[in-house]
Amino acid sequence: MLSLGMLPLGIEKALWATLELSYFARHDAADIAWHTRALHEHVQTAKPIVQARLSPLGEGLQVLVYAPDQADLFARICGYFDGAGFNILDAKVHTTRSGYALDTFQVNSPDLDEQLAGVNYRDLILYVETQLAQALVASGPLPTPARGRISRRVKSFPISPRVTLRPDERAQRWLLAVSASDRSGLLYSIARVLAHHHVNLQLAKITTLGERVEDTFLVDGPALQQNKVQLQLESELLDALAA
Repeated sequence: MLSLGMLPLGIEKALWATLELSYFARHDAADIAWHTRALHEHVQTAKPIVQARLSPLGEGLQVLVYAPDQADLFARICGYFDGAGFNILDAKVHTTRSGYALDTFQVNSPDLDEQLAGVNYRDLILYVETQLAQALVASGPLPTPARGRISRRVKSFPISPRVTLRPDERAQRWLLAVSASDRSGLLYSIARVLAHHHVNLQLAKITTLGERVEDTFLVDGPALQQNKVQLQLESELLDALAA
C-alpha cells in the first residue's frame, strides 16, 4: 500500500515506532498508508495536522487529526463538527507512545453528499482542513453544543440512556460504556463532560445500531481515582445523553 504513494523505503519507521499494536489492529492497510503519507514528515509537529478526503466507504468525508494530546482535544474536534453541522458516524481514537493523538473520523451532513458531487468538493475539503485546524489551536471555553436533532422514530421509541464506568485490571485506566438514542451532537456532549473533568481519552469505539448508539471509551485521569468524581461523571453523562 505504501508503495502506491511513491514513498521511499523506511519512511514509515519514525511514525510507526510511536504506535501501539492496537493502532495496527484497528486500522486497515489503506488507512495506515494514508496516515503514513500524511504524517511521516510531521511526527514531532507542534501544530495540529488535519487531512480530509472523500470517504472510501462511499459516504461523506474521512478526516484525520494528528496533534499533541491534551485533555480537551477530542472535545474540540467534536465541537467543530457539531458547530459545522456534521454528524460523526465513526471515530477511531489512538494516543501514540510519544503523547500525540492520532484520530480518524467518518462524518457526513444532510447537504454534504450534494456538495461533494459538485466540481468544488476539493474546496470543501480544504475548508474543513483549515477550519478544524484553527479550532484546535483556539483557546477559551468549549462552545455550547448545538441542539441535537432527534428523529421521529426516536421520539416515538426513546431508549433509556445507560452509563457504566469500571476500572481495568490495574485500576489505572477505565472502560466507559455509553448507550443512548442517536442524535446529532451526542458524541460532543459526551466529550464535553469528559473534558470538564480533565479525563483523557485513550481509545474510542463508536457504534451506531439503527437509532441507538453503543460507544465504548478507554479513559484515564487522576480524578477517576475518587469515587465521588466517578459518580458525578456518570450523573453528568446521563444528563447529557438525555438532553
